[in-house]
Amino acid sequence: MSIEACSAPKGRTRPRLEVADIFRAASGAYCDRYVPPPEQRKVIVAIERCRTAKLGGHVDVCQECGHERPSYNSCRNRHCPKCQALAQARWIARRQERVIPTKYFHVVFTLPEPLRVLARANPVAMYCLLFESATRTLLDFGRSRLHAQIGVTAVLHTWTRDLRFHPHLHCIVTGGGLDDEGHWVPARSRFLFPVRAMSKVFRGKFLEGLTTLCASHRLNFEARCSHLGQPSEFAKLKDRLCREKWVVYAKQPFGGPAQVFAYLGRYTHRVGISDQRLLSFNGHDVCFFTKNGKTCTIDAVEFVRRFLLHVLPAHFVKIRHYGLVAAANVGSKLETARNCLEAISADPQPSSCPEAPSSWRELMSSLTGIDLLICPVCGTRSMASHPIGAAGSNDYHLDTS
Repeated sequence: MSIEACSAPKGRTRPRLEVADIFRAASGAYCDRYVPPPEQRKVIVAIERCRTAKLGGHVDVCQECGHERPSYNSCRNRHCPKCQALAQARWIARRQERVIPTKYFHVVFTLPEPLRVLARANPVAMYCLLFESATRTLLDFGRSRLHAQIGVTAVLHTWTRDLRFHPHLHCIVTGGGLDDEGHWVPARSRFLFPVRAMSKVFRGKFLEGLTTLCASHRLNFEARCSHLGQPSEFAKLKDRLCREKWVVYAKQPFGGPAQVFAYLGRYTHRVGISDQRLLSFNGHDVCFFTKNGKTCTIDAVEFVRRFLLHVLPAHFVKIRHYGLVAAANVGSKLETARNCLEAISADPQPSSCPEAPSSWRELMSSLTGIDLLICPVCGTRSMASHPIGAAGSNDYHLDTS
């Protein structure tokens, strides 16, 4: 089998090559070579069944010419490359009340390479510590430098462009904060806080938390990091990390709420690789785009392994809000900040994006420009939907996402 990806515009045409094709061909060999945990097995099954007859769906029939178009249900798994667009649009619509008319900064905190083996063995503990250390660093700098409470939305990513394990946190930070007297305090226009200072504070907070986790026996030192279970080896690791520079990267600030929503659309519901980045699959090797036009070719089983490295623990929340944008402050402090900004702005910008359509058909139309009610044969708006059951079942499972 040899499949090459088509070059149709993204979002308009279904790619000829999908991650699901590679999983169907190589997941069996992967499971024979490795022992995937339950979370990974669920993802394998979900991706392989997504939008196939195994999940049921519906058939659209034109009432004028009789043309039939079957559509199968999505798996709705958050790791599936085909199930994120609608969830992303709805998430952005629900979060629009947390965006205020100010500049926003983008700060990235990266977990050092020596800690990645511990993160593989202890994903929940290490990811939560990453969230806590990075966001607390930003909030503390807001207090010490601006004497105000800032807002932070943090999104966890665990991959590089070639799907290697690389945990890091993308933080969207308000360009200022609300002081104790209810006044808005703006940040500098060119940068938020000094990167080197943030790096040192982030390192200190993370290592302090890591020491607490180890002392309270909340770290699992499995086979690949069993040596770190020895106090002397753990101490050596800490000493090494204390001497290293931790990577904190601050990008240029966004221009306003519109740019923030564009960012959210790219990052919040992204998975390790999209179908559009796949170039070819010959049954053995997979070729895909990485960065700046470069490509990567790896064995199909290795592709599956790398993809599954980024399956999050069940129920783990990868998008979190802190400070002004925390849930407890949306109706109080955040609203006060919005009122302050609108009062001092000579040209106030809209603080929200248009409300997303409610039905999945309307969402699909807004994302792709395709009206699913129009018959592709006769052009009339007369397509009617009829449910079809899952393969091997008499039940109907309509996708209403």
